[in-house]
Amino acid sequence: MMCGITGTPGTGKSLIGTELTRRGYTVIHLTDTIGPYVTGMDEERDTLLVDEDRWAEEFVPVEGFVEGHFAHLLSCDRIVVLRCRPDILKTRLALRKYSDNKIRENTEAEALDSCLIGTVERFDPFQILELDTTDRDAVYCADKIERFFKGEIPAEFGTIDWSIFLEVHE
Repeated sequence: MMCGITGTPGTGKSLIGTELTRRGYTVIHLTDTIGPYVTGMDEERDTLLVDEDRWAEEFVPVEGFVEGHFAHLLSCDRIVVLRCRPDILKTRLALRKYSDNKIRENTEAEALDSCLIGTVERFDPFQILELDTTDRDAVYCADKIERFFKGEIPAEFGTIDWSIFLEVHE
């Protein structure tokens, strides 16, 4: 069984993946797999351009977890969407030295449920767990994900609403 862990940058995917690895699970960090599929750089958005379709088509499934912003593009058996309150996410991304534009793009995407919507469009509702990582450590989150992976807790999503964090631009 392959379980994906997706979410906006800064929601905790890598940290939780490291905790799951510590527990003995296979965890593939998807950023390590995109190299051959990079087609360029979007300088304005400060992001790599990736042939996502070809990457997803050629990805070899694993027994365990795949973590990364593109995880919802893979044929996962279960998928976890990590969420973080946008004001906290903003702080996390600033600590990573993201540009102001990149921080705004990602916090707006989080407030608009972008990763969740992309996941819901591709997966059966019984395959999706939405997990708020705000104020929660990697151990707590990995515990919840591990229980979902094992079928011990049900799928659940659609309960988080960050829309109050959307900024009005004039």
